Amino acid sequence: MSILRELLKDIPIPQMVKIRQKFDRTILANPLQELADKLESSGVMPSILPGQQVAVAVGSRGIANIAGFTKTTLDAIKARGAHPFIVPCMGSHGGATAEGQTEVLEHFGITEETMGAPIRSSMEVVQIDQLANGLPVYVDRIASEADAIVVINRVKPHTAFRGRIESGIMKMIAIGLGKQKGAEACHQLGFKYMAENVPAMANLMIEKLPIIFGVALVENAYDETCQVEVLPAKEIEAREELLLIEAKSRLPKILFDEIDVLVIDYIGKNISGDGMDPNVTGRYPTPYAHGGPEVAKMVVLDLTHETKGNANGVGTADFTTQRLVDKTNLEFTYANGLTSTVCAPTKIATTLENDFYAIKAAVKTCNILDYTTCKLVRIQDTLHLGEIEISVNLLEAARQHPDIEILTEPYELTFDAEGNISP
Repeated sequence: MSILRELLKDIPIPQMVKIRQKFDRTILANPLQELADKLESSGVMPSILPGQQVAVAVGSRGIANIAGFTKTTLDAIKARGAHPFIVPCMGSHGGATAEGQTEVLEHFGITEETMGAPIRSSMEVVQIDQLANGLPVYVDRIASEADAIVVINRVKPHTAFRGRIESGIMKMIAIGLGKQKGAEACHQLGFKYMAENVPAMANLMIEKLPIIFGVALVENAYDETCQVEVLPAKEIEAREELLLIEAKSRLPKILFDEIDVLVIDYIGKNISGDGMDPNVTGRYPTPYAHGGPEVAKMVVLDLTHETKGNANGVGTADFTTQRLVDKTNLEFTYANGLTSTVCAPTKIATTLENDFYAIKAAVKTCNILDYTTCKLVRIQDTLHLGEIEISVNLLEAARQHPDIEILTEPYELTFDAEGNISP
């Protein structure tokens, strides 16, 4: 690394300022009660009969209140005299293993003990049909044998394609309930056709399976629940299309259009399927989605604990650190690319020994004449954008923005003995 240190020794890291970005903070005062009321008023519960086995499908994203929403749904099903159980509904996540998917749920506080219901995790699937284009349609075998199926998920923009239906209940049915095989099938023809294949698969599954309803959640820019809907199976597609418009309007973002260097402390599957949300970074894994800031160089520093070594998304960045690479489980990471057919995000970015040199490398290569003018932004992850750091070169733009509050005076980033940013 001595050559690299020599190349980077004179590259400055700009002074930083902490700011607060302000977004609409519409929030439900009691989201669990809201769900309980909607379950009661929506007319879906009479479809669940005493004695029935009911599969409740829960996914792998870091959704606000997900443990509470799951338990509220389970309790409502029990009140009907039925017997609910939890099915991990997450495609190939959790290393595409039954044990791994159970562990993912455990990280969200969803266990048999906390939920008062069994978790039945398996990667075994059955093919129930195929689309007109020849794609097979799979479903989790255990869920397929249930008397009824309920799906819980957040509705939000997808990270790799655009369409009427993107990421939500329909995608959860088509890809999540399909486990690794179903996810693989849905992705097989590429993201160019996902806007067609996701709803086509989901509608076929709704027709063939005893899917009763979906619990659709919308979050504000602060990762808080602002809307809860209970969607009868026949209404899922039409209602989700409207909820997606709402979710897009509430998407958190970085309030600067042009950034020389974006530093992201953590990426992980609990943050986004892509490790970091491209809707926030402006860096997409496919040409079928767009939006976000123009970022010249991007650095990712570390993995979340919850991602279990899955570093999907690191290849979207320009630079990373040795500690991230050391934590990477290549099998989990590559399984993501092999399932989605998008392998660029699973590559390892140019790796520097620590945060200090990774950030310097990004500044050196961001294509500006005067390194001291670098417009640098640092965020914790793409879910938490309320308080972020910006370099002093963005101060004037921040002062002029009505939704930005400057919180500190300029300061130097400090690094510990290993060269990583001090907490």
